[in-house]
Amino acid sequence: MAEFDRDRVAPGGDTIAKLFQAINRPILILMDELMNYVSRHRKDGLGTQLYNFLQNLSEEARAHKNVVLAVSIPFSEQLEMSTDDQSDYNRFKKLLDRLGKALIMSAEEETSEIIRRRLFDWDLEAVSQDGKILLPRGAQSTCNAYAKWIIEHKQQLPTWFPLDYSRDAFAATYPFHPSVLSVFEQKWQALPLFQRTRGVLRLLALWVSHTYSKGYQKAHKDPLITLGTAPLDDPNFRTAVFEQMGDNRLEGAVTTDICGKKDAHAIRLDIESVDAIKKSRLHRKVATTIFFESNGGCSRTESTIPEIRLNVAEPNLDIGNVETVLETMARECYYLTVKKKYCFSLTANINKILADRLGNVQTGRISDRIRQEVQHVFTPVPGVTLVAFPEKPNDIANRAVLTLGIIAPEQSIHENETCQLAENIIRTSGNSDRTFKSAVILAIADSDTQLREDARKVLAWEDIKDEESERLDDPQKRQLNESLEKAKRDLKEAVWRTYRHIALLGKDNALRTVDLGLVTSSSSNSLTKMIIDRLCQDGDIENQISPRFLVRNWPPAFQEWSTKSVQDAFFASPQFPRLLDAEIVKTTLAKGVSSGSLAYVGKASSDRYDPFTFNQEIQPDDIEISDDAFIITSTVAEAYVQRISDPPRLTDLQIEPSNVRIEVGTKQSFVAKGLDQYSQEFAIDAIQWAATGSTIDQEGVLLAGPDSGNFNVTATIDNIQALAHFSIFKRSVSDNTGNYGDDSDENSAIPPSRRVNWKGEVPTQKWMNFYSRVLTRFAADPDSQLTLKVEFSVDGVVSEQKLEETKVALQELGLDDSLD
Repeated sequence: MAEFDRDRVAPGGDTIAKLFQAINRPILILMDELMNYVSRHRKDGLGTQLYNFLQNLSEEARAHKNVVLAVSIPFSEQLEMSTDDQSDYNRFKKLLDRLGKALIMSAEEETSEIIRRRLFDWDLEAVSQDGKILLPRGAQSTCNAYAKWIIEHKQQLPTWFPLDYSRDAFAATYPFHPSVLSVFEQKWQALPLFQRTRGVLRLLALWVSHTYSKGYQKAHKDPLITLGTAPLDDPNFRTAVFEQMGDNRLEGAVTTDICGKKDAHAIRLDIESVDAIKKSRLHRKVATTIFFESNGGCSRTESTIPEIRLNVAEPNLDIGNVETVLETMARECYYLTVKKKYCFSLTANINKILADRLGNVQTGRISDRIRQEVQHVFTPVPGVTLVAFPEKPNDIANRAVLTLGIIAPEQSIHENETCQLAENIIRTSGNSDRTFKSAVILAIADSDTQLREDARKVLAWEDIKDEESERLDDPQKRQLNESLEKAKRDLKEAVWRTYRHIALLGKDNALRTVDLGLVTSSSSNSLTKMIIDRLCQDGDIENQISPRFLVRNWPPAFQEWSTKSVQDAFFASPQFPRLLDAEIVKTTLAKGVSSGSLAYVGKASSDRYDPFTFNQEIQPDDIEISDDAFIITSTVAEAYVQRISDPPRLTDLQIEPSNVRIEVGTKQSFVAKGLDQYSQEFAIDAIQWAATGSTIDQEGVLLAGPDSGNFNVTATIDNIQALAHFSIFKRSVSDNTGNYGDDSDENSAIPPSRRVNWKGEVPTQKWMNFYSRVLTRFAADPDSQLTLKVEFSVDGVVSEQKLEETKVALQELGLDDSLD
């Protein structure tokens, strides 16, 4: 053979036959990389000699029973061949096919065995007679757990995977996930520079080495080696990957969106995620999976959701988290392209354009857009007046109308200034107290941080659409429109989540706040309506009022209660629920009058009511809400009916004072009061006065006689007479002690006084007696002046309604209405 090799001429068949005979043993001849040799040496003429040599060698090999010739050539579709390459390939392949038998040296299942045997040391007892690895118990348990997960989620996984035989698939590739090897077998083997076995072995060797060394440094100990755990953050491994791909232009995409830099999107998103996603590093695993699945040499350079689910499968994985991660990455990554399927591309996507735009949005535009969106969400509701962003109390009118004030979003409920503003708005109106405190309800933001972020994003998307849409391709335009609509929805939802607090006056007259909890636009078609519905549910707002409620809460100072005061009470008193519709008052009054628990009246002269409607049918529209229309209780109405049927008449007389002590020659005024058969005061005149021991005129003014003693005064009208007593005393000269005396049995005299003071407690049942028996003694003197200090002590709290009614009564009497 040496002579032929020196002359660079192919040896003939007889020479090769002599070689085989000389060896005289079983012979295996391996020829690898045949086409590479042909291509390199075509120009120096060795291609033809090699063809002749291979023809002679194959003929002799076929003629000898103890000789095997194995020649490896690639699949033609795997290489970018020139015309000469293709011609030589076809010529050599035809030769080999004619003389030999085509075999695939390593099928998929054989490849996995080769890889496992090459990368790991196995106990000889762990290898079966047919050369397959026998897995230890722990490995079998892992395969079983993965297979169980696969079966449970088989409807959401790719159909090409052997779902019903998944346990065998995992056992065949352990410690690798089956998809690690399948992605190279099905996709990467088509890359021109990728070597099916040696290429996979090289990558996986770097992979295993990195995983083995890092396993001692980190807590991440995954049950299997999966595509998602590929160490793309290792520069050596990343370089090897790009060498196999034949292109490193995706370096920026990997380090920006997956790993390799501390601020890579997948790394950051994992840190910011909930614990379940953070612990499993799901963003990074999904992103790494998409990279490998979408960069094979075949025509389908993309990754489907079922493939991603399969690749990141773990026994405890919540499969719904995969979609969550994909949605987040689609919004955040700069090189991830989403067209129902996923891939990493060389050009930055629209998210990168958005990131550049976000920093240019002005603060003023953000605030204006937030306020605009807030007003869109708080839509009008019948019966409720909306006031957007009040800054001072008089921005909300003092009216008996349910009013929802929307505090500006930048004023958080967690700030003291906001709470003080809410207190001032509810309690005051301008420079005076607010009468209708209960009418005001305030919606207050929790924090505007998310609002500002979402508003900024909406404005950025709108700027992109207005200024850059022409340079976008159709998929990017679709993504732009989808992203803009989603950003608008996010901003709307942010308003719902932010305005979760309401403030109003509680029944204890203190400011009360209500946390609505987590609310979304699905809760109602209007945030205004949702707030009103919640207050109705809590009993703060009512859609109907029972007449008995009015009877139970009747103001003690009123016998007749004006219908306007009734209506105002529902917006002024915290003891009363708020009304969504003021017409409810008319309905309540009509029910009360029709059922006989109330009477609807108007005041006429001579203590008569006109009109007077009681215990008879009346329609709400017949009720007038004014200061001149009144309601009275059934007790008062029944007494009035009785008085109408049996008109009041004088049945009794009373004289005040009924017993008094006066000095000789002084005057004393007596007053007569008439009572009817209902013990009510009855107007009287033409009183006939008479007195013993003194003189009295027809005005009831008595002049004490000269004699001391006890005497009587009588007042007579018709046959009705009243009697009062008085005593006369004479003043004596003062002694050295300064005491005065008289000629009475007590031998003492009361000195004259210019001022009388008294302090004490008066039970409620004696108030009228206190007036008639005490205060009226001084009423006859035109120069007398009464200074009254009243202090009420009650069990509990004096209601705001009582205070307001007291002020009104004092004003009607022309008195100072200041109350402490």
